[in-house]
Amino acid sequence: MADDDDFSLFAQEVEGVTPLKKDEVYLAKKGAPVDYEARKLAAQVAAEADRNHLSHDYVLKVDPNDMLEYKKDGVQDGVFKRLRQGKYGIEARLDLHRRTVEQSRQQVFQFVEDCIKHDIRVAIIVHGKGDREPDPNNQATIKSYINKWLRDLDDVMAFHSAQRHHGGLGAVYVLFRKSEKARLENWEKHQKR
Repeated sequence: MADDDDFSLFAQEVEGVTPLKKDEVYLAKKGAPVDYEARKLAAQVAAEADRNHLSHDYVLKVDPNDMLEYKKDGVQDGVFKRLRQGKYGIEARLDLHRRTVEQSRQQVFQFVEDCIKHDIRVAIIVHGKGDREPDPNNQATIKSYINKWLRDLDDVMAFHSAQRHHGGLGAVYVLFRKSEKARLENWEKHQKR
């Protein structure tokens, strides 16, 4: 009985639909060469683009003069305090002045990957305060995204607005997780004591 009802419903839905004529359908020529290299390259580009999970959708706006700070569980208070005070050596720098949100999104993602790849522990990202924007709705746009993106990256352990001599509220110190190699070296160093 249920099959009859399904068939009746289907027949009602497709009533008045006319099939396409065979000559209206475009089919690729048989034997047309397929550019496998171009397909492979397109797939690689798409896969790389998919790795970047940082969103450029809506973000909670911060004020140009807001201080940014974040610390994951497990980061010692003393470590965070030294980061906040700018007492760690800055090993890498990314400047996002005059970048669009999309350019910034791509550069931040790549910058973090590069820092992790090269065992960098502390870096600085200069985002600007965005207080010179004529439109108040666009103020601190990149700063707002940085506040969101850095929280979304597993490799970022903590961040804090920089000291005045490093850019103040227009820059942020970033503490990255230790690589396995750095953890092993640290463990070995402390075992010798």
